[in-house]
Amino acid sequence: MPSLERMTALLKSDAEQVQASLLEWSEPVVFDCLRECYCKRVDPVRAGELAHRHSRQWRALIAGEMTRFRDLRRGLIGALADLDLDVAGMVEGDVSVLAELYEIAMARFGRSPRQANAYRAALRAIAAELASMSGARAAA
Repeated sequence: MPSLERMTALLKSDAEQVQASLLEWSEPVVFDCLRECYCKRVDPVRAGELAHRHSRQWRALIAGEMTRFRDLRRGLIGALADLDLDVAGMVEGDVSVLAELYEIAMARFGRSPRQANAYRAALRAIAAELASMSGARAAA
């Protein structure tokens, strides 16, 4: 049985690999999900612009650049307000992205319990950060 130190090192290594992997393949998935959600609210050109802006915050979130993520998030909320849109589209997009990333990760890595658990943990952390931003916005 591996020592606690070895297990900790493996978990850290798994988390770093998942982060690098998500950064490598998730960007077009994120954009497509977001564009689809925004197309329900605005014209396709504006939807693409909003999806691009929203995608940048997802990239920062996945990369663990939390200050940049929060700044981009606030900017997106402001851009939505400028268009007389509420944050429902943003939230719908986030939920759609999380579900799609989970589905892809489990289809691709689900046969490896260690990798599947690492992806689950990473996506849970992302979901928690998104929820904390929603809570902070509600409290403001």
